Amino acid sequence: MAELTQRDGTWSFDGDTVRIVPGRDKRVNPVRQALGELAVPLEALAGIAYEPGRRAGRLRLKLREGADPLLQAAGGELPDAADPYQLPVESERAGVAEYMVDEVRQALLLEQVDSGPCDRYLLPGPSVPLSASAGDGTVFFDGEQIRLEWNWKTEQAKKSGGPRVFPVSDIEAVKWSPAKGLENGYLRFALIKVPTSAPPKYDPYAIVMYGLKRDPLMALVAAAVTARLPHPAGPPEPADAVPVALTKAPAALGTGHDGDGDGDQGEADHDALLRRLRELGELRRDGVLTEEEFTTVKQAVLRRF
Repeated sequence: MAELTQRDGTWSFDGDTVRIVPGRDKRVNPVRQALGELAVPLEALAGIAYEPGRRAGRLRLKLREGADPLLQAAGGELPDAADPYQLPVESERAGVAEYMVDEVRQALLLEQVDSGPCDRYLLPGPSVPLSASAGDGTVFFDGEQIRLEWNWKTEQAKKSGGPRVFPVSDIEAVKWSPAKGLENGYLRFALIKVPTSAPPKYDPYAIVMYGLKRDPLMALVAAAVTARLPHPAGPPEPADAVPVALTKAPAALGTGHDGDGDGDQGEADHDALLRRLRELGELRRDGVLTEEEFTTVKQAVLRRF
């Protein structure tokens, strides 16, 4: 077993899992503290490296693309101090860091772990319930519902509608983007039935961030929600757990919505609905769908429209 303890935390490897325990020093980033202990399975790793430096080095884990909902939600924009997969290493402990690198690399080689992208999350994401405050609001997430509350900095047009509460099932995507230069950051929830092009400042489903130290805590909420959404590289998920037989006819599963809300779109939606119902009827006649499957899928399509 390899183990390395530093001010920012302790990393250990037992041959199957890299365990990351954050340090208790008050200077340890709040994101690492809020995440708590992480257990990274070997199959989630694409590699490991130790980068020496004059005063201190750095141990880095490289995860497979799509393995971790936090990295997926952060989009590579987490600051180094908040990144749980980096560990600053004192120069006198470089030997231990290099030993851990050798142990992990050998295990990856022996187990022939695929370093390519994942089609499912291999880590569970941050624990819930959790909340974070930054910029013009506070977000609460209990694992099923999101609640957004506003403060005195919120634009009146956004605040006038009161708090927003909505389930994960209504979310199409979640985006966390940190402040960059003179541009504010934001945490935005894109809802399936509420398309918008409004700036985050006026979007009632977005929180604006001003570039303060606690902004990355919003990324934890984004990660917890992301972990409960379909994986971007995973197989298409039929509505309401439609039977696997429908994978033979993906055209029958689309929504046909473009979200601009005009009258022409209403007619297009109606035509799309009729087209999909005809396709489902043909699949039933051809024996691709059983009568029970046809009824289930038809009801799911009707609910979507």
